[in-house]
Amino acid sequence: MANSIRVEGLCAGYGSVQVLDRISLTVNDGETITLLGTNGNGKSTLMRCIMGVVQPTAGRISAVLDGVEHDLVGKAPEDIVELGIALVPEGRRLFPRLNVEENLLLGAYRPAARARIADNMAFCFEAFPVLKERRTQLAGSMSGGEQQMLALARALMTAPKILLIDEPSVGLAPILVVSTIDKIRELKQRYGLTVLMAEQNFNQAIRIADRGYVIVHGRIEYEGATRADLSNNELIHKLYMGL
Repeated sequence: MANSIRVEGLCAGYGSVQVLDRISLTVNDGETITLLGTNGNGKSTLMRCIMGVVQPTAGRISAVLDGVEHDLVGKAPEDIVELGIALVPEGRRLFPRLNVEENLLLGAYRPAARARIADNMAFCFEAFPVLKERRTQLAGSMSGGEQQMLALARALMTAPKILLIDEPSVGLAPILVVSTIDKIRELKQRYGLTVLMAEQNFNQAIRIADRGYVIVHGRIEYEGATRADLSNNELIHKLYMGL
């Protein structure tokens, strides 16, 4: 059944500082949408609004899960996770003093996921074999690439229908960025996910995106209907290629 997100006229910020200015975007069922923008332009704030961590000052956020529409504004983060939306936050935000398996189990706290712990754990270990090999290793002692794998796997343990991924390439060596983006594409296809990915690495993001948006100073300045539109856009050339 359909799983999608719609953001309409969203304004949000921190105290007197407005970060998002009338943001509108859609993520349709089964799509991978990239939200492109350099640091400080509001990508993470938008993700936090969708997850209920930051409450908007205006606008609407709605999600369709299994064909049922839900208004997300005003909901607590745990209620949004319970609906089937998961976030892989920027910087991974793991529990460094817990081991791999313990971090994964913490991702399976919602009732719908608890009933599928064994299956989801097996899926995660199949998708990320290194995590199975290191299931007793402390998360804080792993490399950046391994921690990113664990953060993705922990989100999958919630049995999500919609996956939000915030800056998956941050802090990773170029070769690990490529493998991480490829893994996101693989997981989306195998798990049947709808994906919104905030990313500043343009060349990697568009490899897996169906379409995307460019956010500049808290506003959507361009919407690319296809991957080719994004590649050929003058604003993107200016921001990312210095042309």
